[in-house]
Formats: sequence, C-alpha cells, structure tokens
Amino acid sequence: MASNQGSSSVPQPGSAGSDGLFRKPRDLPSLSSRHYRPPRSLPDVCPKEPTGEARGLCEGPSVVADQHRWTVYNSKVNLPAALNDPRLAKRESDFFTKTWGLDFVETEVMPSFYLPNITKEHFSPYLQEMAQREKIHERCKSICPSKDELHSVPNLTLNHDKARAELEQVPKIFMKPDFVLNDPATFNAVLPWSHFSVAGGKNSRDVASSRLLQEKLSHYLDVVEVSIARQISLRSEAFFHAMSSQHELQDRLRETAAAVATLRARMAAVDRLMCQGPLRALRETLTRNNCVKLHGKLKLMAAVHQTQPTVQLLLSTAEFVGALELIATTKEVLQQELQGIHSFRHLGSQLCEMEKLIDKMMVADFTTYARSDLNRTFEDDNQVLEKDRLQSLVFGLLRQRRLDFLDLYKEEMIQAAKGIVRQCVVKMVSQIDEIDTDAVSKVQDQIRMMTFPQWFELLQSVFEHFVVFLKRIKATLSVIRNVVLEVLDSSQRNRLADASTATGAEPNRDEEEEPGYGGSALHSGEAELAYLTHEGAFISDAFNEAEMRQQQRKANHAQARPDTGGSDSASATTESSSSREHTTNTTSSLPGGGAVTIEDMMPSDLELGHVANNIQELLYTASDVSHDRCVKVLLARAKDGSVERLSSAEFVCLSQAVEGFVKDTEELCGRRSVSLRGALQSQANRFVHRFHEERKTKLSLLLDNERWKQADVPAEFQDLVDSIADGRITLPERKTTGTEDRKPSDYLLVDGQKYAVVGTVLLLIRMFLEYCQCVNDIPSITTDLLTRLSDLLKHFNSRSCQLVLGAGALQIVGLKTITTKNLALASRCLQLVVHYIPVLRAHFETKLQPKQYNILRHFDHITKDYNDHIAEISAKLVAIMDGLFEKALSKYEVKAPMPSACFRNVCKQMSKMHEAIYDLLPEEQTQMLFLRINASFKMHLKRQLARLGVINDGGPQQGLVVVDVLFYAENVQALRSLERLDLNMTEIWEQKR
Repeated sequence: MASNQGSSSVPQPGSAGSDGLFRKPRDLPSLSSRHYRPPRSLPDVCPKEPTGEARGLCEGPSVVADQHRWTVYNSKVNLPAALNDPRLAKRESDFFTKTWGLDFVETEVMPSFYLPNITKEHFSPYLQEMAQREKIHERCKSICPSKDELHSVPNLTLNHDKARAELEQVPKIFMKPDFVLNDPATFNAVLPWSHFSVAGGKNSRDVASSRLLQEKLSHYLDVVEVSIARQISLRSEAFFHAMSSQHELQDRLRETAAAVATLRARMAAVDRLMCQGPLRALRETLTRNNCVKLHGKLKLMAAVHQTQPTVQLLLSTAEFVGALELIATTKEVLQQELQGIHSFRHLGSQLCEMEKLIDKMMVADFTTYARSDLNRTFEDDNQVLEKDRLQSLVFGLLRQRRLDFLDLYKEEMIQAAKGIVRQCVVKMVSQIDEIDTDAVSKVQDQIRMMTFPQWFELLQSVFEHFVVFLKRIKATLSVIRNVVLEVLDSSQRNRLADASTATGAEPNRDEEEEPGYGGSALHSGEAELAYLTHEGAFISDAFNEAEMRQQQRKANHAQARPDTGGSDSASATTESSSSREHTTNTTSSLPGGGAVTIEDMMPSDLELGHVANNIQELLYTASDVSHDRCVKVLLARAKDGSVERLSSAEFVCLSQAVEGFVKDTEELCGRRSVSLRGALQSQANRFVHRFHEERKTKLSLLLDNERWKQADVPAEFQDLVDSIADGRITLPERKTTGTEDRKPSDYLLVDGQKYAVVGTVLLLIRMFLEYCQCVNDIPSITTDLLTRLSDLLKHFNSRSCQLVLGAGALQIVGLKTITTKNLALASRCLQLVVHYIPVLRAHFETKLQPKQYNILRHFDHITKDYNDHIAEISAKLVAIMDGLFEKALSKYEVKAPMPSACFRNVCKQMSKMHEAIYDLLPEEQTQMLFLRINASFKMHLKRQLARLGVINDGGPQQGLVVVDVLFYAENVQALRSLERLDLNMTEIWEQKR
C-alpha cells in the first residue's frame, strides 16, 4: 500500500524527455533507503494568509474562518439524494408539483454561463502527447509479460488459500467482535468444564483433557501468530515507513519545544524591559487624569452652589432671559455632570419652581406692556414702546415655549380698538352744541343726530386713528417677528456650525488645507491608538486616551475659527453690564456652554415657523377688528336710512373715504378686509341700479333713432380712444379750447386701424368709461357694476341685431331697405366693441379679488355673442350674393357671343358689392368675404354646367365656358385689394373617374 503510493509517479506533461517516456524523480540524498518514502503532509483546512496576490487566497470556503456561517460543508442532503430516496417504493414524480402547485413545470436546466463548454478539442493536445507513450506501453506489455503474472500470482494465491485453511481451524467464537471471557457463556464455550471430573481430586483423565485443551489453544495461538506474521511480512515496507515517520516527527517536536522555550524567554524579557515601565506610566497618567477630573467636579459644584443667589440678583433687575439661561445651564449640569450628588438632591426641584415663577412674571409683564402700548395717546410719535423690554420679553417667552403670548396681545388689541371709537365720538360730540350728552347717552343715538358733514368728519377721524393704531401694531409685531426670525436663524447657524466643525475635525487624507489636520496617512486618534497598543497598553485604555486627545484638538480648532454662533441679539440688548458680567462669570465655570442649552430649550424650527405665521395672522386680525369697529359707526348712521338718501357726490365721497382707508390698511397689513365694504353694499347696489338704468335707457333711445349711416368722428372722441390706448381707462377732463378748432374725421383710429362707425357706438364707448370711472371711484361695487355693464353690452348686441338683421329699423326709423352698406357698417361697429371687451375685462380684473374672477366669464359669453352676430352679418352678405348667383346662372347657356350676358351681370353685381363694403371693412375681411362669395359662385356654376352636360373634354363648349370664366376672373381681380385673390376656377369641372 504505502510502497505503491510512494513509488508511483504522477504524470506531468513537462517532465517527459524527448523519447516520450516517463522519468521517475530522483530520491533526495538524505533518503537513500529504497524502502523509505517521505511522509505525506496533512490537507490544509485553514485559509491561507493573503500575500497581495489573487491566487494566494483560498478559493474554497475555510473551515476556520467560516465556522460561524453556513457553507457547503454544512449541507446534509442534496437534491439527488432526496429524489433517489431508497426508502420509497417508487420514485415520486410529483415531488415539485405537490409542494409548489400545478403551475410548476419542469423545464430543461440552462447550462451555466460560468462553465466553459468542453469539447474534444480541449483534449486534443493531451491525446497527441500521450499517443506515442501509449504505443510504447502497449508494445512493451505485449513483448514482456509481467513478472507478477508469472510467479507472484500463483504464490500469492497458494499462500492465501493456505492461510485461510489454517484460520478455519480456529473456532468462530474467537473471531467475534464481542469476544469477552467475562461473559459466562463465552467462558464455558472456550473452557468446556464438562470434560473434567466433578470430584475434587485430579485423575489422569482430567490431566490429559487439560493438557489436550492447552495444546489446542496453543495451536490456535500459533496459527493466529503465523497469520499475523505473514500479514506483517506482506506489509513490512509500510511498517518501516511508519516507524521512520514517527522518529522524524519526534525530532521535529523536540525542535519545536526548544523554539517555544526560546520564544517564551524572549517575550518575558520584552515584557520586563518594554511593557512594565510604559504600563506603570499609563496607570500614573490615568490617576493624574482622575485627580484633574475630581478637581474640576469640585470647581463645578462651587459654581452650581452660586446659582440661586445669581438668579435672585437677575430677577431683581428684571433680567428674565439671563435667569432662565442660568437655570437651564445649571439643570443640564446637574443631570449630566453632577448626577447623584447628595448635597444637590433638592436643587433641581428648587430650580423648576423658580422657572415657573419666572414664567408667570413674564406673562404678567407682557400683558402690562401690551396694554400700555395699545392705549397710549396718539400724539406720541414713537412707533414701538420700550423696544428693548419687548425684545427681552419675547425672547424669554420663546425660551419658555409660551407660544400663546400672541393671544394675550390679541385680547388687549380688541379692547383698545373699542376704546378708539368711543374716544373719537366723545371728542366730536364735545364740539357740537346741538347734542345734549345728558339727554342722549348712547353713542349710536349721538351718531344719528349728527349732520352728514359732521358724521363724515367723525368717520374720517376714526379712519385716521385706526391707521395710526395699525401702524403701531405693525411696528410692534415686526419687532416680535424679528426676534422670532433671529432665533430661527441662530438655531440654523448653530446647526450648520456644528456640522462643519464635525466634518472639519476629521482630516481627509487627500486635503491639505488646514496645517494641523492634513498630510497624515492615518487619523490622529487611530495613530495614537496604534502606538499605545504597540507599546503594550490595553486597547480600552488606549482608545480612551486617544479620544480625549482628539476632543481637546477639536476644541482648540473650534476656538481658532471665528465665532459663528454668538449670543442672540435680543438677549444681548436686555442685559446690563453688571448682570451680564456676573452671569458670564457664573456660567463660564459650567461645562458645555449656554448656547447648546438655549438651542435645546428653544422651540423647534416648525414651531417658530408657526409663530411667525401667527404674527402675520394677528396683523390681519388687527385690520379686521379695525374694519369691524368702523362698520359699527357706519351702521349706526345708516339705521334710519340717512345713508341711502345721500346724493351721488356725497356717496362718492363716502366711497372714496372708505376705499382710501381700505387701501391704507391693505398697504399696512397686506390683506384687504371686506367687512367695511359689505356694510356699504346695500346703498351701493341702489346707486348702481339708478346709474345703470339711466344709461340703458339712453342707449335704447339712441339705437331707436339710429339710421345706420357712417358718422363723423369728433376730435374729443378720438382723444378719448387715444387715452384708452395709453392705458388711461378714465373719463378725461373737459377741455374748454383746442377740440373745437379740430375738424371731425371720417374714421375712428384705434391701434392703427380705421373703424367706420355710427354715432351710437361713440356714445357707447363713453358709457364704458363712465362705468370704469365709477369702479375707480367706488371699488366696492365692482361686481355689481360688472354685471350691469355686461347687461348693457348684451342690450346693445341684441337691439342692433333686431334693428339691422331683423329689419326692425324699417318700421322704427323708416328706412326703405337694409342695404349691404348698413350690414357692413353694423359689423364694423360690433368689431369695435369686441376690440374693447378685453380692455374692460383687464380693468375690472384689477379691481376684483382672486376668488371673484369667475364673474369675468360674462365677458367671454358676450364676446362669443358678438362674434356670432358678426358671423351672421357676413353670412347674410354671402347669402345676398348667393341668391343673385342662383337666379342669374339658372338662365346661363353656353353659346356665343362671349362673354355672355349672364357673366356680365354677375361681374356687375360683384363690383357693386365691392364698392359698398370696401370703404367700411378692412382688406383682410374683404378678401375673406369675396373668397366665400367666389366659392358660392363656383358651386352654382358647377351645378349649371353639370345640368347642361358641359364637361372638361377640350371641346368647343368648354372653350366658350373658359372664355366666360376668364372674363369673370379678370373682373374680380381688377377690384381693389383683390388683385392676388386665388379664385381656383378649375373646381367648376367634374373630376374624371
């Protein structure tokens, strides 16, 4: 066995000589014995150490490195074993379908993409190399038979049979694996006591039996020993190899033991010389650090002990913010640094009680400040009362998360607004002798007893006082908003500073911007950790030491940078020099700094954003409250109907005053309040109704007397249109001189286009501007006026349609007929109105709220109605010519002379139509109209030609028709602006199929 393994040579392609035979490797000089073979090394189950090369790594899983995770070595049953279970009577064909369902279909396994496709070509080099060797081997085997075949086989067979025959003489009981003489049955079977006498004496028979048994057992022993010796002799070479391997192993173990002893001696020397001293130094360093920490704790306890007297001193000077900061810092120190100190066990609860007391004091102080600020006299020019005090209070309330302080300010604001109206009424009544305050005690009754000028003066006084009132509120809320935004900005800057410090403290191996941190291949803490570990210190101690040094280096780096956080400006303005110095001295002894504590105690960014939004809403509420109090004054006057009986001029003055106040409040507060406008809406509706009915009646009278002839355009109307083009949607002031000297023109010029109009349209444009002027003067009635203006435009459209298209002007005015000139003039007037509808829409849109924009859809409907009316007029003009064509072409015959009388008549009618509309309609519309007329002519001509049977066959009749068509085309294209009109007369012929 061993000899065969040791003597066999592994075939190597590169080890063969030129003759193609195998070369047996030479034995080493130290192993000269032919029976000795070098011991085989054990298989390597440990992963190889990485050497920097990919082939140096173990490709398979490692038993040692992968012992805690599943590898292929943990598999117990594979899929073939499960499918070929010998315990089953037959192979299960539904192994997959019964587990995964009937949808599972066995498919052919795709070949792996990672395994190459092995073909015969891969073995061709090996076969070519081994072919010669195989031939030599076969030739030698056929010529020289094996020595074992001649001698060894018979001898081995003979020896094997002989040994088996001898071993068969030994009873089978000795061959059993469980052969033990302790077993009584086995013992009786080996030593049959029945052959011996039961008597106590020994006779000759017993002696002979025992001797025979002894000889038999000795024979069995000899047979076994001979068999064992034979087996040993057959395997002698393996035994010698094992003995030599055992001796070599013992020599190596002795060398290893000597090397281990030497290594231990060296390690002991290294420990004595290099480790014990540094470890002692580390222990002494730790002891010193502990002493330093203890000294710091004692100093910190002394600083905390002075907290309560310092808080009392700050409260005596109303320095709430400084007291709160000191309390918060002390509480943080108690929780983090001095937790468990027995002497400070009650200090935390005492600080909490003091914080609650300061909270109540700040709320009461803020209420007092708001009352004094809102109720001060209006002669005071200061916008903000005690700005520093307000900033301090707001910062302290934010510090305490008392975000409901705006509700307190709102309540005081409502009470102050009521007092403003009462104060103005008392002041005005004191100047009027006709009102007896003793007899008339109610404010509403006193207001109704005033005349309109007196009441209007009172209303203006109320408006002025409320404007000042809102300015003060806005200034105060601006200060509050600035404090909130500063706190929010400070929180964000501190967060960014912390993030930049954290990122800047870690050195980047590629950056060299900061000299203390760049240019090193390892982090400073990691380098110190590696050094201390190398020197023999414990890893935990080395890590703590490196972390302490790293924190100290971060602190030094942060001090070197400019201070980005800083103290809040609101708190800085409230502290006096002595209290600030005392607070600074106290908090400087506390670790962590006050900035972090303040940032932690301040509201979050979301809460601060809500507070800022609530400040803006509070300003809107102030505007609404002011408008509500003014509505009370207006309703008190309008209760007896006196406001409804105002003249137009007085109503416009009242509306302008209200609009002025609304604009002022809108500029101050950024939102338009509608309550004051709503109180004036009832009278405004009556005013608008009277305004609209007057102009609608006037427009109806103008239309009923209109003869639909082109009117001259006075210079004042041209100036009116020019002012609209310049963006001035108002009525211009009447000029006493200048306009009378200018002659009227034939056309109205609008954006470079000529409009031939009637006199009613000119007055209608002036009415538009009157509506716009009224909207400018009284913006509160914009929606009502827009509805009335829409009604006026609809009335003009419908009435003009009745008079022109409906021929109503024949009976009302006495016209003989509605001519094409009347139709073209009416169309042009409608186009002018359509041109100004977007201008009116844009003007009214500027006066409406965004939620009221849906009312502008009336202009879209009106524009559609006007365009439909214009299209109907154009269709009417085409229909007139269509009737003429049908009548004329029905009598058309293709015969000489050419051009025919029919075509001469058609061209004459076309010329009349062109003459009637050319001066009224623009060229584009004229061309489009004649294209439609031409299409109608071609349709009737095509129908007549089909009736006559004239086709496009090049015959004489086609030639006559072509002459007429050319005459028609030349006459049409000879008209002005129709020179380039594409008539496309080839469409009159039927298409060949």
